[in-house]
Amino acid sequence: MKELRDERLGRVGVALVVVRDDLVDPQLPGNKARKLKYTLVEARERGFGTLLTFGGAYSNHLRAVATAGRRRGFRTVGIVRGEEHLPLNPSLAYAAAQGMTLAYLDRETYRRKHTDAVLAELKQTWGDCYVIPEGGSNALAVRGCAELPAEIDAEYDVLCCPVGTGGTLAGIAGGLTGDRRALGVAVLKGAGFLVDEVTELQRQAFGTPTANWRIDLDHHFGGYAKRTPQLDAFVADFHHRHGLALDPIYTGKLLAALFDLAEQGAFAPGTRLAAVITGSG
Repeated sequence: MKELRDERLGRVGVALVVVRDDLVDPQLPGNKARKLKYTLVEARERGFGTLLTFGGAYSNHLRAVATAGRRRGFRTVGIVRGEEHLPLNPSLAYAAAQGMTLAYLDRETYRRKHTDAVLAELKQTWGDCYVIPEGGSNALAVRGCAELPAEIDAEYDVLCCPVGTGGTLAGIAGGLTGDRRALGVAVLKGAGFLVDEVTELQRQAFGTPTANWRIDLDHHFGGYAKRTPQLDAFVADFHHRHGLALDPIYTGKLLAALFDLAEQGAFAPGTRLAAVITGSG
């Protein structure tokens, strides 16, 4: 944990603590380790020897599953969106080096990857395997992420995280106590559907959703993996001021949103924010 001293926040009376969850495990940064914790326990208890999951060509989730699978003795299969391109990019090369078998689905089929028909074809090809959703977000992942709030050794009012699939936000909101609340910053354009996703994930994990969270939909900077000169300038300036390199896909958008919201007066003077640095994804 590190409290950031920044005159932009000081002017509006807002304090910010950075939670370096990305440093817990360099190969399984932050939310990846938390999301997979109970999923891998269940896979083992149910007798599966193979994990199958999904991701784009630069997916850190594929890297994480490959690493976790190798450590726990699972065979891993990564289903990649789109066509194969050789040589492999660094993300896929890393996953392959961890022992993951890579296979590819055309984009139209990939959009239907959650359907019974596509899953049946995949299991026919790869055998009896434990399927982990893209991004790792399921009820078990939510349970893992719910453990984070209790580990934060700092005072805060609002716990903030980037939102891609909703699992981390669903979990940390469920783990909050008292009148603390959670704020997620969507990194996708047109991400209003994430409200329903987070609600359903909480229902599956806890039985009922909590009412202590919201999602900011206005700081996606063009959409997933998109960036703008404004975002790039913020990330560069933040690194210069605080020595922390933010990735532009997730944590850059999170911090840019918090500074913008603070300057807009979205937080009452005296509010203490805690921003979770999840790593890239």
